[in-house]
Amino acid sequence: MINLGFFLFQVPTADVTTEVQSQSIIDIIVSGGIMGILNVAILFILSFAALYIFIERWLTIERAGKIDENFINNIRGSVSSGNVEGAKALCRATDTPAARMIEKGLMRIGKPLKDIDAAIENVGNLEVFKLEKNLSTLASISGAAPMIGFLGTVTGMILAFYSMSTQQNVTPAVLAAGIYQALITTAFGLVIGIFAFVGYNLLVAKVEKVVFLMEKTTIDFMDLLQEPGH
Repeated sequence: MINLGFFLFQVPTADVTTEVQSQSIIDIIVSGGIMGILNVAILFILSFAALYIFIERWLTIERAGKIDENFINNIRGSVSSGNVEGAKALCRATDTPAARMIEKGLMRIGKPLKDIDAAIENVGNLEVFKLEKNLSTLASISGAAPMIGFLGTVTGMILAFYSMSTQQNVTPAVLAAGIYQALITTAFGLVIGIFAFVGYNLLVAKVEKVVFLMEKTTIDFMDLLQEPGH
């Protein structure tokens, strides 16, 4: 009976402890003062920015990499039959970087191949620049978020040691707020940094794949112009 009573006594105590801990996160952040709130706010902004950039760039690059395998064959057929305007219309109807590069080349038909190739290359450079939009920002977030998290760690530890210097009886409860704040901001910053770093590298790999497809399409088009009769 004594053991049973002890067990029944302990259960509500654990529930109360869990409830207090679950409700104390916001209080811990607020207790860090202006610097603690500012650090967490900046980390939240960076997390939303990183997520937005990753999703937006992923969808954009995914669309850019969808090149119809019959696209260059249709261009070849139109150019071979002398229907250059039809080939241009096909390029305008295809919303991809490769199509815009081919369209520029079609507009230069009749000029030296060197000039056509240079015009296509210029358009290609612009298209790659568009694909890489905001990737540098994502890379910056991957480095800045952990540093901001570490700044929260420093401010949290300063708060903890300041509490030690102003309290006569130093207990774990006195140090808890500063230490919790330090751990929370550090963990949050590292999570954001890891996500942004991995996302950046995934997007760079996808851009490189699209660039390869653009170069392949360009080579096929230049080979088409060098065929007899063109």
